[in-house]
Amino acid sequence: MNSILIFLLGLAAFMVIVAGIGIFWAIRSGQFEDMEGPAQRILMDDDDPRIPRRTLKENK
Repeated sequence: MNSILIFLLGLAAFMVIVAGIGIFWAIRSGQFEDMEGPAQRILMDDDDPRIPRRTLKENK
């Protein structure tokens, strides 16, 4: 019974350390610098002018 608890505590500690390293890396590499940019960029996206539009003559 004690060996299972020791194993689970060690596993939990390992997972916390890995998560902490991942968060530390993400902050240091600038992953959280611009949180609103991608959300605004999708709204400002213009239509692609290279896509041919149908004209009235083609619809008839």
